[in-house]
Amino acid sequence: MLRPVTAQGYDCGCMKTGHLAAAYPADRAAGLAGIPPSTLHYWSRSGIWTPSVSQTRVKLWSYADLLGLRLIDWLRREKPDLEIPRTSMHKIRRALTSLESFGERLEARSLRVSVDRRGGILLGLDDGVFVPLGGGFAQGLIGTAVDLLDVFDSSSGIRAPNLIAPRPTLRIVPGKLSGEPHVLDTRIPTNIVAAMAERGFGTPEIVRLYPALSSRNVAEAIDLESQLRAVLHPVAA
Repeated sequence: MLRPVTAQGYDCGCMKTGHLAAAYPADRAAGLAGIPPSTLHYWSRSGIWTPSVSQTRVKLWSYADLLGLRLIDWLRREKPDLEIPRTSMHKIRRALTSLESFGERLEARSLRVSVDRRGGILLGLDDGVFVPLGGGFAQGLIGTAVDLLDVFDSSSGIRAPNLIAPRPTLRIVPGKLSGEPHVLDTRIPTNIVAAMAERGFGTPEIVRLYPALSSRNVAEAIDLESQLRAVLHPVAA
């Protein structure tokens, strides 16, 4: 996916419109990334991580942004004394955006990130090969790598779902349905299923209206949406 072009950098293979493959409003981005909405907006205002799809009044985050948000949370939580050069954030964004540009062809099941002792970022895909971002060689890794696509436990105590398969029969594909979680092998978003349940439709009725669904699909869709909404309304300890 990442093709070397020079000794100093990597071609991310991004199209200018690649970020349009997925677009999430703040509540959706917060739930999927596992970042509290207040933190999401603070990082946007302060320039720590701005939404790449839209920075206007209706802010929209991309699929790559979800990975960037998780990465920043992990870096700050595990290595509070490590200073990451400001320029590396741009390189990280380019590399993460490259995944989104593949849309429905995205086949990665893990995206591991490590940090070396000079603050360099190392990115690895399923094949286990880490790609240095910013050039040079790793100077000794700090801690273990984090998988940005897997279930993510943020520093705020929020558990966010796997960003490829949030449930066994559910999927997230950047180039499909604007990146919305949906039932596998269908174009039925999980938020539609959950909304019907909230309006009083029972599982048998939903399955009758959508023959492509099974009872398990409905249960998993409702469960996922409940998890995502919990980020907006955290329960006090």
